[in-house]
Amino acid sequence: MVSLASALTRDELEARLYEAEETLRAIREGEIDAVVIKGGTTEQVFTLEGDGHSYRTFMEAMDIGAAAFDADGQLLYANQALCTLLDRPADGLSGPALLDILDAVNQTTFRRLLAQALKERQSAEIHVRVNDSERSFLLTGAPIDFGIVSGVAITFTDISEREQTAAAKESERLARSVLASANEAVIVCDRSGMVTHINTAAERICAEAPIGKRFEEAIALTFADAAELMSGADIVAMAVGGTPVQGLEAAVKTSAVDVTDVMISAAPLVVSGDRTQGCVVTLINLSQRKAAERRQALLMGELDHRVKNTLAMVLAISARTASHERTIEDFQKSFSGRIQALAATHTLLSNASWENLQIKDVLSVELAPYATLSSGRISMEGLDISVDSKTAVSLGLVFHELTTNAVKYGALSTRAGKLSVRRIGLLDDGALQIEWEERDGPLVTPPTVTGFGQTLISRSLGSGPNGGTKLEYRPTGVVCQILIPKYGHFHS
Repeated sequence: MVSLASALTRDELEARLYEAEETLRAIREGEIDAVVIKGGTTEQVFTLEGDGHSYRTFMEAMDIGAAAFDADGQLLYANQALCTLLDRPADGLSGPALLDILDAVNQTTFRRLLAQALKERQSAEIHVRVNDSERSFLLTGAPIDFGIVSGVAITFTDISEREQTAAAKESERLARSVLASANEAVIVCDRSGMVTHINTAAERICAEAPIGKRFEEAIALTFADAAELMSGADIVAMAVGGTPVQGLEAAVKTSAVDVTDVMISAAPLVVSGDRTQGCVVTLINLSQRKAAERRQALLMGELDHRVKNTLAMVLAISARTASHERTIEDFQKSFSGRIQALAATHTLLSNASWENLQIKDVLSVELAPYATLSSGRISMEGLDISVDSKTAVSLGLVFHELTTNAVKYGALSTRAGKLSVRRIGLLDDGALQIEWEERDGPLVTPPTVTGFGQTLISRSLGSGPNGGTKLEYRPTGVVCQILIPKYGHFHS
């Protein structure tokens, strides 16, 4: 068998020897990373672990930032991609330079990763301020051998944009939550005045499907203090132009909603930088407050009207009482009683807010000084009927005169006398008939002279088929038929 060396010529052996010596020199000087040995139809590749030059070549070929550290955490090498990410000059990261740009929290994270990556692959996130922006990096560290020593290779992946996108989505979600939770109606418009966002409270004010409509189309407003010179479009235009609008009162013209009055404010919408992206309009429902104000104004007007009527009535009662009484003492007694009756009815009306005052309440307050309802001498039936304020005042005066007469001369002047006040029913014209009936009292004879009390009774509720009174002096007792007109005077 012939050996391979004996088969080669001297020149070939010298050439092989030169190649071997040159390869050994290149390995010693770090010029090559691997040796390829050809054998038959295949090739074998042997990697060379030397002083790190081969690894640096590999790191520079990477698009992401990368750095190598020894087992003590000292930076051995950082590639150009990492210098670019951190805005450092080429070869500007050496020694402690990388750690120096981190704050205390991120230094701790980084050192922990270095220690763990000596044993196994680990990842962590750090945040670095580069120039004027905050950058986020995903670090992945893994153990690596540099010849006879061990260390850590760490790659830096910039995840700032991904985190900013996630933060923007979270911010959008939060903004929508705030918008939905607001008690006030909130409408967001873009720079052209088109509605882009709206919360639930605003949906109750706006027309159907307001998104995509112009603000003035989504909600129709009128401004009473500005006549036709102001509109919803003007408010949006001012806010988009940078001029906030605060606290304007407006009326809602949309008929399909319950809200009738609002207080409107608008402010520019600045999302980032100084550029205005649109405006935010808030509307506070003033319907209840405005309704209360209108009701208050109505009541004040009504009160003024009633005070004047009451004073006129007092003057009339004073004059008519004076003309029928013979002495000052008689006048004082009769006049005081009638004014007290008037005041008692007004007190009842005031306590009932001038509404829903019932006939039994008016009668009870007049009879209270003379007999209690539990005595059995006085009975009421079917008088839980509400009457308006004018009818209540008239009934108060009628019941006062009837009660005064009964106490002086009728059923309430003796212990056996009885009084019944009851509802008879409705007449054909709708008038309500009530009967005052005295019995078991002293024998009654008709008066020979008509006093003011009789006049007041007969005139207090008007006369004719729709209202008035009919007074009878029966021997068994006084009977008074009281007719209350139908329209607007009582509610059964």
